[in-house]
Amino acid sequence: MKQFILYLLAAFCLSLGIMVPFAGGVSVLPAWLGMADPLFIVALCAVGFSLCSFFAGLITKDYSWVDRMWSTLPVAYGLFYAWRGRFTPAIVIASGLITLWGIRLTWNFASKGGYTGMEDYRWAILRQRITNPVLWQVFNLLFIAFFQNALFVAFTSPMYYIIQSGAAVTPLFIAAAGLCVLSILLETAADREQNNFQRAKKAAKEGKEFPAKYDEEVKQGFVSSGLFSVCRHPNYVGEMGTWWSLWLMAYAITGGNPFRSGIIGAIVLTCLFLGSSNMSEGISLERYPAYKDYQKAVNRFIPGFRRKTKEEAPVASGK
Repeated sequence: MKQFILYLLAAFCLSLGIMVPFAGGVSVLPAWLGMADPLFIVALCAVGFSLCSFFAGLITKDYSWVDRMWSTLPVAYGLFYAWRGRFTPAIVIASGLITLWGIRLTWNFASKGGYTGMEDYRWAILRQRITNPVLWQVFNLLFIAFFQNALFVAFTSPMYYIIQSGAAVTPLFIAAAGLCVLSILLETAADREQNNFQRAKKAAKEGKEFPAKYDEEVKQGFVSSGLFSVCRHPNYVGEMGTWWSLWLMAYAITGGNPFRSGIIGAIVLTCLFLGSSNMSEGISLERYPAYKDYQKAVNRFIPGFRRKTKEEAPVASGK
């Protein structure tokens, strides 16, 4: 946790340092933050955090610094946009929902030890595949550091367009806000189911007792009941739904132009989750023989009824 706090301070100071030349000096920086284009300011902040993430990974050999910012930096951007938007109802609702999303995700990440040095398992696997140290650092710079920070800017940009429009809240805006709440609730429920299963799986490895409803799932190695019987990645669906809802909120009050309301961020985020799910499912296929049948029976993202296959082994229903 101390390292993470130091990282935040360093990244924040570096971001401010990058902004100083654009502001025209340290003394006028506070006034500049209140007058300059807010999206430009957020982009400069992302550059500072990207550079700090790259060097932190290079020095500590821990490449999850950006992972620790997923639930916090977008919230900071949202609050900044709310301030620059003079706290109009539309931007307050949008920023409030993203803050709620961030609180939930931060708590979930912290409960897994994410802020105390735990690295995402996928980075370790990728290091085994990218064996050239120079190529790995190029990947660290371009994807882990810069791409992900740029994505934060992109998928929070609908809030920029909300304050640019200055329009009042519309019925479609309210409907999209409701969809955002449902998406956050879906992600919360899916993470809870996944966490409960992982605790049962850990207990089984340690020879401890765990709820009997997880017997079959522990044997097969992965959760497939509850929300995971409806689609294979309900937590991803909730995450994507949150940011597509934010875009729809901006779209509803910006005159109906998808490219002037921040749709690019939602599109790129969806592509990222497609790639991420491909990687995680590839790992699951290597580890768990029953996962292939699970793929045939349950859709990846689109909710639907479970399909029966001839090859499918019995899977726990969760009852």
